[in-house]
Amino acid sequence: MINEVLAVGLAYLAGSIPFGLLLSLWVRGQDLREEGSGNIGATNALRTGGVGLGLATLALDATKGWLGYLAGSLLLREAGPVAPGWQAAVLLAPVLGHCYPLWLRFRGGKGVATALGVLAVAEPWLLPVSLVCFLALALPSGYVSLGSLGAAAAAAGAAFWLLGPAGVSWGVLAVAVVIFVRHQENIRRLWTGTEAKVGRPGGAKGKRER
Repeated sequence: MINEVLAVGLAYLAGSIPFGLLLSLWVRGQDLREEGSGNIGATNALRTGGVGLGLATLALDATKGWLGYLAGSLLLREAGPVAPGWQAAVLLAPVLGHCYPLWLRFRGGKGVATALGVLAVAEPWLLPVSLVCFLALALPSGYVSLGSLGAAAAAAGAAFWLLGPAGVSWGVLAVAVVIFVRHQENIRRLWTGTEAKVGRPGGAKGKRER
């Protein structure tokens, strides 16, 4: 039990490193939470700091998901056979760390880039499924949020279709649920036609996304 708890905690802590915020403070001297949508993820970094900052944030957020899940999984295996529930928990933990980081009073990002990093280790074949769905929705519409939601749903559906009710499948489903929860405001704006397209400022003043 100790190894399992430590594995989940380690994965969460890795995911909770706020790279977007740290990079923005270091490169631009600006708090990403006070700009654009107020989100600490790659999309807001792109909109407020340019392509370089956006891509760097995306890469680092994906990397922390990759490393968090890998480290947690290795620690789990040291305890012997891995129960599906713990496997799902370790898969989810880096994404929860990004979305609800302890250091920022549990006000983090949306979890999409971190989830991609996790999938790259957990089930790499889910990556092309997610990316194809993301591009198919985001490119024609210009809405990153729409592509992200579609990618999350596609990954969960594909996992259950090909793996059945395995630990990884439940973990991917839990990640998809968290991503949908974190995109509540985006979903409302998509519904009302007020969502910002990529390349345009997002998040109305006084309604910052957390």
